[in-house]
Formats: sequence, C-alpha cells, structure tokens
Amino acid sequence: MSDQDSTPTSNIQQKIPTSILDEMRSSYLDYAMSVIIGRAIPDVRDGLKPVHRRILYSMHEQKIGPSGPHKKCARVVGDVIAKYHPHGDAAVYDALVRMAQDFRMRHPVVDGQGNFGSIDGDPPAAYRYTECRLERISNELLLDLDKDTVDMAPNFDSSESEPVVLPAKFPNLLVNGSEGIAVGMATNIPPHNLGEVVTATIELIRNPDITIEELMLHIPGPDFPTGGIIYGRSGIEQAYLTGRGSVIMRAKTEFEPIPGRDREQIVVTEIPYQVNKARLHAKIGELIREKRLEGVSEARDESDREGMRLVIELKKDAHGPVVLNQLYRMTDLQSSYGVINLAIVKGRPEVLDLKSAIEHFVEHRREVVTRRTRFELQKAEAEREIVEGLGMAITEVDLVIKTIRESQDPDLARMRLMNLPLQGLEAFVRRAGRPEEEILAAAERKDYRLSERQARAILDMRL
Repeated sequence: MSDQDSTPTSNIQQKIPTSILDEMRSSYLDYAMSVIIGRAIPDVRDGLKPVHRRILYSMHEQKIGPSGPHKKCARVVGDVIAKYHPHGDAAVYDALVRMAQDFRMRHPVVDGQGNFGSIDGDPPAAYRYTECRLERISNELLLDLDKDTVDMAPNFDSSESEPVVLPAKFPNLLVNGSEGIAVGMATNIPPHNLGEVVTATIELIRNPDITIEELMLHIPGPDFPTGGIIYGRSGIEQAYLTGRGSVIMRAKTEFEPIPGRDREQIVVTEIPYQVNKARLHAKIGELIREKRLEGVSEARDESDREGMRLVIELKKDAHGPVVLNQLYRMTDLQSSYGVINLAIVKGRPEVLDLKSAIEHFVEHRREVVTRRTRFELQKAEAEREIVEGLGMAITEVDLVIKTIRESQDPDLARMRLMNLPLQGLEAFVRRAGRPEEEILAAAERKDYRLSERQARAILDMRL
C-alpha cells in the first residue's frame, strides 16, 4: 500500500456511540427553546418578537421615520434579512404587514401605503409594490436608543449590532397584544386601550401594593381594534388574575326598518376580533341557502370607506332577537378569544397576570431611565472637562499659542500642552460660579495640567 493510500491515525475522527433517544431529547429541547425565545414569543419588556424588533430597528437605522416619505417595503425586507434576520423574506414581510394593519393592531407601529390586506382576508400586494414608514407611536418604542439605554448584541455573522430589546416608553405588550405558536406552548395576548394601560401603570408606580382588582378599575378589559362587545366579565377577571382565560365577544348590531317595507334588517357595524368578514358573510349565505337559518331572506355586505355595514334582511314574520340569537349560535358573530399571557421574562417563557406584566415593564423602564441618566451625565462631564480646559487655555493664551507654534506636528503639540503647567484655576472656577467646595479644591492645586481630551479640543480650534 502506498503512503498516499494510508491515513494517519491522528486524522481519524473518534466516533462516540450516542443513544438516538438522548440525542433527540437534547437537540429537540435546543430547537424548542430557539423557537420560543428567538421567534414565536414576545419579550415582556417591549412586547415585540425578534422579527418585529428587527424591522423597527432597521427602519429606524434607515431613517424611514414618520416625518419622511414612504419607502418600498422591499428595501426594508431586504435590509432586515441581510443584516439581522436570516430567514425567509415571506416571514419578514408578513410580520411587517401585520404591524401596519389597523384591524390586527390596536395602535399600528408601521404606516403602510398600498394594499396591506383587509379584514375580508384579502392578501397584501407583493413587497415590490407596497411602501411603508414608521408610525409616530413607533418613536416612543425607539426613543433614547442612541443613549446606551439597552444592550446591543452582534447579529448572526457579527458584522452588525442590534438591540436586545427596545427602550419602549409604553407597555406595548398589553397595548398591541401578541399571538404566536411555539413548540409546546402558545401566546395569545389581547390588545388594550393605550390611555387605560398608561393610567394603570402610573397607579402601580404610585402604589406598588395595588391589587389586580384595583388595576381593573383602570383597565376594565381588552380593547379590540375591530370593536365588538365583550360578553360577560368572568373570562376577563380570570385572564387578569391567572394569565389564562376566555373572553366571549359579540358583534355590534342594531335593528333598522327597511325603507318602504314592513320588515326589519339587522345591521352589523363591528365584528369580533380576528373574524374574517368575507367568511362570515359567506357562512350566513350558506345557512340561508340550506334553510338552516329561519327568518332571514338575504345577507349583503354594504361596507365602504366609511366603515363596516353587513346587512341581514329579515322575513316579514321573523322575530329579530330570535334570529340574532341564532346567528350568534351558528356563526362567528359570537366567538371566544382564548387569552394566554405568555411572554419571555429574563430569558424564560412565563405566564403573567395583569400586575406582573406591568411590573416587568416598570422595572425595564427604571433601568432604561437609569442608563440614560448615566449616559447624559458622562456626556455632560466630558463637555465640562473640555470647556474647563478651553477656559484655562484662555487664561494663558499667549503661552498656549507659543507652545503650539513651536511644535513640529500635532502629536508633539498635544504632548507639550499636556505637560504645560497652567495657573489661575481658582479664578476660573470662581468666575464660572461653581460651588464653594469646588473653589476651595481648585485653590489647593498649584498648577493645572490639561488632559488628552482637552489638548485635542484646543488643537481642533482654528487659531
């Protein structure tokens, strides 16, 4: 056998026998946690899943703000995939579309221009046709992002950095809700009224011992973007107390006389959340054709730009309330919303009651405000240092200018300025109106030496 055919023992990888059951358990757990934390479940602090956070951050970085023009969605989708979210373009575009749909989001965070779908279930146009920009409320999610308020992490190939969470000035998890199916768990958080949630948050800050029942005086229930009527309070109370519950929703209806006829019609102006209007209309028509819905002659959709209007004509001898109860029982004019307040808390999925959700947000905001204050303090101290150095240089301006002119290059000039003893610190501090303890401390210093930052600032000035 030739040397080329022989393989050295050192190059042979050692094979370790592994049970397929153990490997599947370990690998599937890793996969499950990746889906739970990295894709399907929102963070309790900003109420966003990673894909939504990356879309907003990408638009912020591209300066596609509420005061600027709309930009093609293709630009946003491409930037998100290239820099932050290495998944399919359809997944990113679907997430972008959802953030612009006012029938899905209580307060849309993206302003869409073009066909972004409808409550009838119409699909959005392709991203090469539609345009978008950030909504004004998005500024409150992204505010102070440039002040070291949140941690930044490297992206998938370490070529860019992205925020781990957004500063989020309001409890977006409760305001816009969330929905998602992970591995072995799901989340279904209803949207709420912004004013009510903010009021409840303020009350919790004022009184940390406030009870959930007292919070419910400010947040009586969900506030769905499609309107409708919540039927009963027991489901809401259970959801707020335990994090799980079922909310019964009914369409908003009214009875109208048919002009010129001795009959009535049921007019539907609001439908339950997540109900497809076109499918609801088709279902009612199917029940009429199959004669399973007595007392109804026809149903038609008269919705327009002014709002929703689904008309159900009654027969002459039909009793309206009876027919309406049949519609509630047989169609999605009445439906239930299963609440599962599941969110990521400190890296782990957790079911939250109403108070816990707000408390985690308040804790996040305290950290954001603390980090912002620390950043602004450091910035102010750096500016003060430079101003102080410039002021001291002015006290002996002739000596400073002479030192700079006699130096062959900027590096030498900087070193000479840093070694230059300057006098008059006490007088300068006194003129600046600083406190007495600072003046006394300045008087004890015999001479003043410029720091590197101060020397650079002096050299950057034009003589």
